[in-house]
Amino acid sequence: MPKLGYTKYDYRNKDTDNSRNGHSVKTVKTSAGEVEIAVPRDRKAEFEPQIIRKNETSISWDIEEKIISMYAKGMTTNDISAHIEDIYGIEVSDSLVSRITDKILPVVKEWQQRPLESIYEVVFMDAIHYNVRCEGRIVKKAVYINMDGKKDVLGMYVGENESARYWLSILNGLKNRGVEDILITCVDGLTGFPEAISAVYPKTEVQQCIIHQIRNSTRYVSYKDIKALMADLKKVYAAVDEETALYELEQFATKWDSKYPKISASWKAHWSELSTYFKYPQSVRTLIYTTNSIENFNRQLRKVSKNRSVFPNDDSLLKMLYLAQVDITRKWTGRR
Repeated sequence: MPKLGYTKYDYRNKDTDNSRNGHSVKTVKTSAGEVEIAVPRDRKAEFEPQIIRKNETSISWDIEEKIISMYAKGMTTNDISAHIEDIYGIEVSDSLVSRITDKILPVVKEWQQRPLESIYEVVFMDAIHYNVRCEGRIVKKAVYINMDGKKDVLGMYVGENESARYWLSILNGLKNRGVEDILITCVDGLTGFPEAISAVYPKTEVQQCIIHQIRNSTRYVSYKDIKALMADLKKVYAAVDEETALYELEQFATKWDSKYPKISASWKAHWSELSTYFKYPQSVRTLIYTTNSIENFNRQLRKVSKNRSVFPNDDSLLKMLYLAQVDITRKWTGRR
């Protein structure tokens, strides 16, 4: 009780004739049930509680908002429960924290189904994986994320491990939400992804992430060759136009196919998706040649979820990711 001017048991620094007088027990109602709290008292009855005031019998939305905010920062329900007790002296069970955070699930569903614009210039698509408990087993699930070039998250969906078929259902969902056309989609190298996109948006151009392609190409290259090989490969993806890039790819194949034949073969097999950015000026190329924009978003999600090795169910995962993306997008827009 800082109001008295001295800490507990610090009688030497006491300069008041008032003193602590234990606690009184009070039952307050929350949207998720009743909770008993311990309210500090002083001898002269001068203490005025600020969080839950005298004669109040319910926890204000402010407290619940703080619980939701802590959940958004990646804290577990157990951590939140302990933190609330340390700060406010309120005993809040794990299950109560879960019920309070469950209040946002309808908001999440509404957000997932909100109407979108009819045309998007650039949309990034990627998936991030988490461990979720399912029927007594821990399974790896993919969170599918759509983000446009202006840094607006169009949707996040929890599904089975990443597959082109599931992406097809998500793309159909975007169409049902009003997206009539996408000019360019930026994706990683998932097999069947371009076909899924063209099935829903046949006029959309697909740009496969160059950085992913480079990583896959150099995965098994010897350390002594990597510097020279990367220099030759850069002549391909950094070429001024597609014609020059194709010429440099042939030069690369001539030099390196005897040792690493799969590299040039992979670039040629995926050339239609890898070369889309050559059609555009440098300012657009810089935006679309890699999925770094959405990977930066994924990195921030991982930062929030690093304390969670396993999520108890899909809803707990979706709640945390939704709240985290609200915080992240606030930073993008500068709205606090």
